[in-house]
Amino acid sequence: MDLYTFGPVATVLDAAYSLITGLSAALHPFLGASSSAITIILITLLVRAVLIPVGLSQARANQMRARLAPQLAELQRLHGKDREKLQRATMKLYADEKASPLAGCLPMLAQIPVVGTIYALFILPTINGHPNSLLSDTFFGIPLGSNLVHLVTTGSVTWPTIAVFAVLIALIATVAQLSRTLLPMPVAAPPAKAPAPTPGMPDLSGLTRILSFMPFMTAVVAVFVPLAAGLYLLITVSWSLGERLILRRIMGTGGAALPAPLPS
Repeated sequence: MDLYTFGPVATVLDAAYSLITGLSAALHPFLGASSSAITIILITLLVRAVLIPVGLSQARANQMRARLAPQLAELQRLHGKDREKLQRATMKLYADEKASPLAGCLPMLAQIPVVGTIYALFILPTINGHPNSLLSDTFFGIPLGSNLVHLVTTGSVTWPTIAVFAVLIALIATVAQLSRTLLPMPVAAPPAKAPAPTPGMPDLSGLTRILSFMPFMTAVVAVFVPLAAGLYLLITVSWSLGERLILRRIMGTGGAALPAPLPS
């Protein structure tokens, strides 16, 4: 079964289609052919504004990891040879602090349905049974439903098209580098002797390293998704950078690296 024709999914897509086409029609007298692209940008800004509380939650999670890092390191020093006791002490610490080692992942997860919806709106020829007029909308003369890989593999790419996609991808990569430079992932420095994994507790070191490269993965994704989705990705990663910089200034450790653990 086609997921996009499934009742609830088709209804969501139809509602999103009506929203975008309605806003685009209202902006068309002022913006002309770029009205749909500007609509995507405005919707992205609206979505990120709605997710500001989620951004605050992520900043608090960063503060929590910074605050607990020395205590976790001390628990490793005290109970590193007794894994069962270390597990109980670690779980008690998180419970006492009303914290979770997985906190802070919500902002990324919350945007997946939005990106998926925009992606679908610019690849499907029909939405809930009616023709998809969004596929004919353009940005700098390039259809919003086109993606760079498809254009290259079909031989229909032009130098202006390459230029637009190159600028888009370069901007996303630039924001990614700024994020890694100005806002390093909050990772505690490892102790001199790496402790054994704690039973029952997720090892997030690998995940943290992967997440530190996520902004660059966004640039890679922009090569494969429709131009409209690429615009969404550019605006949302730029918003994330600005939001985290502001929250770090306000909250102190919202984006800073964690302090080193206590020596063993």
